[in-house]
Amino acid sequence: MKHTKTFLSNLLLTGVASLLLVTSCTTHRSIIKQPIKEEGAEYIFNKLKERELQFRTLSARFSADYKNGNQKYAFSGQIRVQKDTLIWLSLSVMGLEGMRLMISQDSIKYINRLNDTYLIGDWYDLNKFLNTNIDYNILQSFLIGNDISFYEDGKFKASIDKNEYKLTVSSRQKLKKFIRRQEEENNIFIQNIWLDPNSFKITRADVKEIKNTNIKLDATYSSFEAIGTQLFPREMIYLITAENRILVDVKFSRINIDEPMKFPFTIPSKFTRVRP
Repeated sequence: MKHTKTFLSNLLLTGVASLLLVTSCTTHRSIIKQPIKEEGAEYIFNKLKERELQFRTLSARFSADYKNGNQKYAFSGQIRVQKDTLIWLSLSVMGLEGMRLMISQDSIKYINRLNDTYLIGDWYDLNKFLNTNIDYNILQSFLIGNDISFYEDGKFKASIDKNEYKLTVSSRQKLKKFIRRQEEENNIFIQNIWLDPNSFKITRADVKEIKNTNIKLDATYSSFEAIGTQLFPREMIYLITAENRILVDVKFSRINIDEPMKFPFTIPSKFTRVRP
């Protein structure tokens, strides 16, 4: 039993790290009937912003397949988001919750029920562990398929790539008024965004740091579903390229927007704190 708990605990921790680097509705499919009209970067970017998912709160269930070399695992869970403020995740294996996370602009907390431990850390701790420099805004954007918020947007170049619009920027930096720590001033990214020419929804996005181009996060979004008058991708595939290639395929269901929700997170008194 102890060996099984250790195995499941390692599985969930690895899956969480990968996701951090890195839904009766009609599925939206694009049909290209004629060549795409060339447009400037400003027009395309404004359309992207117009069609982004607008919400105050969002919740969904998901299932995920994880692959790292010959290792393949599956897990499920729930996600709840309070825009620009809080991300709550519950991860389960074989129907039992193994881990719960609470992620904010400043802190990262998790409860590991498989080995009765908990962690309280911040983005500095996470980035030191992952050898990268992501933040809450990048994580939230990649989880919902929106553009990164609070980052410069005036240096994009536009092109057409395989019947989709493509926006490229080589020096995207966090806006000064949103910098929270001194080291974030070096948080500069190379980014590419591909958009459906009909819906102007993001179908793919990748990002890598200028100072560390060996680490790259690539996200693909598909199977768009109408949630009211908006579109949300039911399937997201994250590819993390570093020392290994990690693939996480996430499928969402039971998506709700702007409904009242709670973010329960209580650390049992018997749990032992682990250090980042």
